[in-house]
Order: sequence, then structure tokens, then C-alpha cells
Amino acid sequence: MSQQATPARPARRGRLARTVPLLVAAWLVLEIWLLTVVAGWIGWFLTLVLLVGGVFLGGTVIKRAGARAFRAAVELSKDPQSAQPQTGTSMTVLAGVLLMIPGFLSDLLALTLLLPPTRALWRAVGRRITGSALRSTSPVGADRFADAMRLQEQLRIHRPDGKVVQGEVVDPPAGPRGPAGPDTGYRPPITP
Repeated sequence: MSQQATPARPARRGRLARTVPLLVAAWLVLEIWLLTVVAGWIGWFLTLVLLVGGVFLGGTVIKRAGARAFRAAVELSKDPQSAQPQTGTSMTVLAGVLLMIPGFLSDLLALTLLLPPTRALWRAVGRRITGSALRSTSPVGADRFADAMRLQEQLRIHRPDGKVVQGEVVDPPAGPRGPAGPDTGYRPPITP
């Protein structure tokens, strides 16, 4: 008598993994529809000119964001104690990439990332999403985004400001200490 192996159930995909492909498909359909509508209004040649102009504008935005980030890094390397304001480079680069993607819906989203009032709104939404991922009670391995946010938080806790404390390693003297031998007992960590 032979035993048949029961097939293993595939691992459940997270909610994000199920909805992202649908959102991307809906985005593409909206981009193509909006492209045909705009081309019907202003003509295909002018639509093509606008799309190529968006690519060049996106490249310029990314180049300026990179130069600003480089200047901030050089300034910080000259004076590490100075408090540098946030440059907002990540949102600016994302806006540049969205401008380079052909389509008018992505260009509109890029403009919301470039304008200060809506940029603050996007930043607040991002903080809220990452905060909820950090508070997530899903088990480790179930939600990749929550796992990444927890790991980032752990790294931040262990190295909050990246400071290095200068010191010197001192070896204990060789040989036994007193009648009990070397001092190998538990010592609690030093805390400030």
C-alpha cells in the first residue's frame, strides 16, 4: 500500500503583493486613456513633444537634486556638528523619475511631489504608512515591508547618531586574581 503525499499549500501572499499588480494595471490603462484624450485635443505631434520634454525636465530635476545632495554631503563632511536641514532629495528624485515616465498622470503626480504644500502632505502620508508598518503585529516573514521597517528601526536604535566613542582596550592582567582565579563573573553593561 502506497501513501500519497499531500500537496503543500502555497504561502499566502500579503495584501500589498495582491493589490500592487492591480494598481499598476489600472495606472497603465489610465495613462494610455489620458494620452489618447490629450492627443485628440492637441494632436499627436505636440503630445510627443510634451512627452519628450517631460523626459528632459525629469533628467534636469534629478541632476539638480543630486547636486544639492552632494553639496549637503560635502558641507556635512567639513563640519559634522552642523545641523543640516533635510534636502528632500528622495522625493525630488522620485518626481524626476515620474516626469521621465511617458504619460501625463505620472507628470501630474510628479508635480505634487515638487510643490511644497503637497510635498508636506506626501511626507505625512509616508510617515503614517511607515508608522503603521512598525506597529504591525504580523509575524516576522509575513509582511516584507513591515519586516524592512522593523529592521531599519533596529538599526537606528543601535546606531542613533553614528557617533564613534574613542577609547582604548585594556587587557586584564595575566594570572589568577586572588584565591578564586580570574575574574570571569557577570558584569552588567555600563549605561549612561
